[in-house]
Amino acid sequence: MEMLIAGNEEAHDREVSLSERVERIKRVDSGEMCEEEDDMMQAAIIAHSIFTPTQSDSLTSSWQQKQSRASDQKSRAAFFHLLTCIMHGLSRLGSARSTTSSPPSSPRFRHGRNKNIAGSRVGSGGGKQNLVEKLVVVLISAVFKRKGVLLVAPLLYISVMLLYMSSFGFDVVDLKSVVVVRKRAPPGSVYRSPQVFQKLWPFMQAEAITNNTLMTAWNSKVHQPWKPCADRSNSNAELPKSNGFLIIEANGGLNQQRLSICDAVAVAGLLNATLVIPIFHLNSVWRDSSNFGDIFDEDFFMHALRSNVNVVKELPEDILQQFDHNISSIVNLRVKGWSSPTHYLQKVLPKLQQLGAVRIAPFSNRLAQGVPSNIQGLRCLANFEALRFSEPIRMLAEKMVDRMVKNSSQSGGKYVSVHLRFETDMVAFSCCEYDGGEEEKHEMDIARERSWRGKFRKRGRVIRPGANRVDGKCPLTPLEVGMMLRGMGFDNTTSVYVAAGKIYKAEKYVAPLRQMFPRLETKDTLATPEELAAFKGHSSRLAALDYTVCLHSEVFVTTQGGNFPHFLMGHRRYLYGGHAKTIKPDKRKLALLFDRPNIRWDDFKRQMKDMLSHSDVKGSELRKPSASLYTFPMPDCMCKQPEASNEHGNTKKLTS
Repeated sequence: MEMLIAGNEEAHDREVSLSERVERIKRVDSGEMCEEEDDMMQAAIIAHSIFTPTQSDSLTSSWQQKQSRASDQKSRAAFFHLLTCIMHGLSRLGSARSTTSSPPSSPRFRHGRNKNIAGSRVGSGGGKQNLVEKLVVVLISAVFKRKGVLLVAPLLYISVMLLYMSSFGFDVVDLKSVVVVRKRAPPGSVYRSPQVFQKLWPFMQAEAITNNTLMTAWNSKVHQPWKPCADRSNSNAELPKSNGFLIIEANGGLNQQRLSICDAVAVAGLLNATLVIPIFHLNSVWRDSSNFGDIFDEDFFMHALRSNVNVVKELPEDILQQFDHNISSIVNLRVKGWSSPTHYLQKVLPKLQQLGAVRIAPFSNRLAQGVPSNIQGLRCLANFEALRFSEPIRMLAEKMVDRMVKNSSQSGGKYVSVHLRFETDMVAFSCCEYDGGEEEKHEMDIARERSWRGKFRKRGRVIRPGANRVDGKCPLTPLEVGMMLRGMGFDNTTSVYVAAGKIYKAEKYVAPLRQMFPRLETKDTLATPEELAAFKGHSSRLAALDYTVCLHSEVFVTTQGGNFPHFLMGHRRYLYGGHAKTIKPDKRKLALLFDRPNIRWDDFKRQMKDMLSHSDVKGSELRKPSASLYTFPMPDCMCKQPEASNEHGNTKKLTS
């Protein structure tokens, strides 16, 4: 926002400096009457030239705070007069566009006669401006009369100052007689990554290929690696008689469904219930009509759980007859999110025993994270051992992994996988702005309305793209991911697999990533159109292909959170000795770095290598009480690998 205030030699003496004007307004602030027309004009000019409208309001609020502490009638009168002077002067400036105007009389406050300011004519604007002034004065009078409101005033003042003034800076430029005041965006709030790339790209090209980070990315200090121990079942144990049938409805995408399935196994074990193969709800966002058997191997799932939980593909005939062959007739128990085992035992179990079958729909996040170890063990068994993809998915996914390994022969078959969340819906949901201008804003408005009708247009909802970026909530672009990886030391010989849906304006945004990493692959380039034909239109099946290729990569990069990376990180920990081998970037820090077009390449590389080192350290985290074991399987699903000392005093691992 730019505001231009031209000097006016005829109206003001050019020797009057800005500092002198400030001194004059300070005198008005101290309670002096503004008797002269020039006082009113100076107040308005200074307010306009130094402050934005928001800051002018904050300044007026500051004066009000100061005057509110005065208990005598004289101080209050000075404050009211000050406010009237400023408003009078502003109205005179606002009426400058008019061809004719008559100088107004100076407004005066009559002590003891009337507490409201009236009778003053402000410029030639007429009744509208007068009415506004009167309303403002009436409101302020009400504040003074109601002393209780003044208790809240300091909090309101601090909130306004932090929200509007602390978040913005200003650049002031003096162009001869013209003062230009420009609002300066906070660091990291604007998308300037393309400018940073233009600065750093020559240095990336000039850097010699010496030691690809891919070969030495992980340097874990863990002395006792972890090993899987989720399958602690006794194959000879006989399950007690079932209390009834549990039917759950899994909703959401692939990994949201996965979470519901694993929690359902845990609840079935807790209630000693027979679990019916979960029903998949058709989600309005994912739009995938796949059933359980289309994505997961049903027979393998039932066999892996046979010693812990009874699982059947469908309800037996006698139960169906009891409910007229209509599953919707079975009572649906509404269970709150993150319910405890006690809730299930006290509320759900009696109904299960009474009716013989119950439904819980929806069943997403309906079991607490902290449950007894035997229930956690069922979660581990279901997620890491019992759930495997259906044969068509496994066969194509294995081919895709083999092709990635073959393409990565220069790096010993190792490759990097990136979960890129830059689809249109994801960009729209984040409410972030990039470099697409008005066209991008229009497209994002349409996308938000299409997928989340009215959610982003609710009264009181404020969208602040700059604040979202500073807070690390904006999806990384392909360009930003590429710069980050190059800064970490992954050279242009690195094979990179991108797991993503349909990327927003892919031709524009993916081009620089391919420029930095020519060996870039996606499922559309790794698999033939004929191989993918059976998966088209089924987002969960396509996500399963991405999941498998990412699972077997040497390095996995997560860019935006969500169930996909959370489950994948846990699965990788389960397979790779407790280490996730995952780069989880600090997006707040990246926002600041990508907002520095003049950053030096050496400085950028140092920051990126520090970020990689931090991801390495955090790769072997144990689960905290409030965290999910699907992301942190230690110690619930894994055991420490024991070590034994040899005769030379060294330690060696004992193989199981």
